[in-house]
Amino acid sequence: MARDYAADITDPVAREIVTNVGVWVDREVKPVASQYEHADEFPEPLVKGMADMGLFGIKIPEKYGGLDLSFECYAGVCIELARGWMSLAGIINTHVLVGYAISEYGTEEQKQKYLPKMVAPDIRCALSITEPDAGSDAAAIKTTARRDGDDYIINGQKMWVTNGQRAGVYLVLTKTDPDAQPRHRGITAFLVDAGTPGFTPGRKLEKLGYKGVETTELTFDDARVPATQVLGGKEGQGFQHVMSALEVGRINVAARGVGVAQAAFDEAIRYAQKREAFGKPIFEHQAQQLRLAEMITKIRAARLLTLDAARKKDSGARSDLDAGMAKLFATEIAQECVLDAMRIHGGVGYSKELPLERFYRDAPLMVIAEGTSDIQKIVIARNIVKEYPV
Repeated sequence: MARDYAADITDPVAREIVTNVGVWVDREVKPVASQYEHADEFPEPLVKGMADMGLFGIKIPEKYGGLDLSFECYAGVCIELARGWMSLAGIINTHVLVGYAISEYGTEEQKQKYLPKMVAPDIRCALSITEPDAGSDAAAIKTTARRDGDDYIINGQKMWVTNGQRAGVYLVLTKTDPDAQPRHRGITAFLVDAGTPGFTPGRKLEKLGYKGVETTELTFDDARVPATQVLGGKEGQGFQHVMSALEVGRINVAARGVGVAQAAFDEAIRYAQKREAFGKPIFEHQAQQLRLAEMITKIRAARLLTLDAARKKDSGARSDLDAGMAKLFATEIAQECVLDAMRIHGGVGYSKELPLERFYRDAPLMVIAEGTSDIQKIVIARNIVKEYPV
């Protein structure tokens, strides 16, 4: 009997949804994922399938037409999507992240304007923080927004924007007060509509992995944005709003790590029982048994850490510590498990005929995305010291 991937979901409704997504992944995604990935083609039929299941509205409040399900459910869904193809969990990530930011911090006018359109989705979302000279240090951004009457004039450049060419609305971090101390107090987030004059999605950036979903540059050249597009309606709160939303993103990336690691293990355990060497299946060789035992133990721990972080977010409490630990551990073990799976397969694991080479190219993204592993360690350290005062 195949493993029940949703068994650790505590809520029965969420467990059923995650199970159904897993069935869809096995039936619709896994047979075609490598084809789309090698062609670097946006998977329109798969995205439509996700939309038909309501996944783009998974965290939108019911008041605006969404499902308003738990973060635990969302994490389980993302694990299953990534088990089929990591890029699918990336396509939904910034959409859910921006939707959360609007739901939690947006004005009622902003909620009415965007959230109902995000359910179908009639529009998709992109998050725009990183710049050529500002990555992990988000407070170092140089994109500026200057008040001009009822509008702001935005100038600057953004990088590594997922869904950058297909989004209908962009959550953009800017500096409205470059002299503010500390720096984060001068940062404001804007909701910038596609088609805004002076705002141009740029070239698609070529990547080692994470194919099928575009990652782009954005340029703001005297882009005029109404003051009503300031997230929450007030200057200087953008950094806090986006950092809270990034807890959601880190849960997503942790879930992607679990999904990719699980997919690699699934390939490895099947192959180890079929492939013979020295007169017996390689699974009967102790070296491979030890490797597989370590893999599944790490995956189990990563899964529980990720779901625990999601439940912490559901509780309404700050989850930066929990999300940071989950993201750090799950993404690092994803890299380890993918490499171990390739070692178990030997030479055939290096072939494009199997999905392992795709996992191998996808895994490094996750130790970087939504805050590198080193950043997660700093976040964790700063939080744990609060729990152990001298």
